[in-house]
Amino acid sequence: MASLARRFVDRYGGALRDRVNAFVADYSLIGDPTVFDPGQFEWTETLRQDWQAIRDEFAAKSVDDPTFRPISDISADHSRLDTGKRWHSAFLWGYGVRIPENCRRYPKTAELVERVPGLLTAMFSVHQPGAHLPSHKGVTKGMITAHLGLDVPRSPERCRINVSGEHYAWEEGRWFIFDDTARHEVWNDTDRRRVILLLHVKRPMFGVGRLVQSAFFKLITLSPFVRDAARNIERYVEKATELPAPAPTSDDAWLGAASARRART
Repeated sequence: MASLARRFVDRYGGALRDRVNAFVADYSLIGDPTVFDPGQFEWTETLRQDWQAIRDEFAAKSVDDPTFRPISDISADHSRLDTGKRWHSAFLWGYGVRIPENCRRYPKTAELVERVPGLLTAMFSVHQPGAHLPSHKGVTKGMITAHLGLDVPRSPERCRINVSGEHYAWEEGRWFIFDDTARHEVWNDTDRRRVILLLHVKRPMFGVGRLVQSAFFKLITLSPFVRDAARNIERYVEKATELPAPAPTSDDAWLGAASARRART
C-alpha cells in the first residue's frame, strides 16, 4: 500500500503542488517574498535569546542520540540530495509529528520550539565538512523554513546557501528565514561542521487559504514520506543498544568542554 501511495504522489504530486502553491500565495498574510525579515515573526526573538542554551543542549545530548544520523537513514527521499551522507539530523518534530523520545532528550529545545505558532518541523541540522546539497526546492508555500545559527564556521564564502541566485551565510544566534519552494543550494566547504536549528512553520494565512493549507498538511502527514521517516526514527530508538551512536567530532569535544566550564563557573 505504501509503495502505491508513493507512486501516486510521485506521478500526480507535482501538478497538485503547483496549483496549491499559486493559491497559497494569494492568501498569504506575509506576502510572497523569497527571504523574510525575522522581525516579522514574534517567536523568533524568544528562541534567539536562548540560542546558546539550545546549542549547548545539542552538544551535550546528541553524542548519545541514536537518531542523530545521516538524514537519508531517516528519510529515504533525502538520499538524492545527500549522496555523501554528510547531512545529519535529529528530529524533535517532523511535518506535524512529534517525536516524544527526542523531545525528552532535548527538553529545553522542545519547550522553546513548542511555543512557535504553527510549528511543523523542528530538527537539529548538521552539515559535516564537505557537505553539498545540489540545487533543489521544497514542496509547499504553505510553510516557511527558518534556520537559527548555532555553531557556524566563520567562513561565509565557504559555508553558504544560495537562494534564487543570491548568496547568504548563517550567523550564530541569528535567523535566516526563506521560502524553500525557491531553488536553493547549500555548501560547507570548510573543515568544521555547521549546526543550525531548522524549523518549518505554517505560513500565516487568511480565509479559505487557511483551510486549503490545513488539508494539504494533513495529506502530507499521512503520506509515505512522513510515515516512513517516523517509523525509521522509532526503529533506531528501539535498537539503540545495538546501533553505535556516531563518534563525537572534535567540535563535539570542544563544545562539551565549553559547556562543562560554564557549568563550573
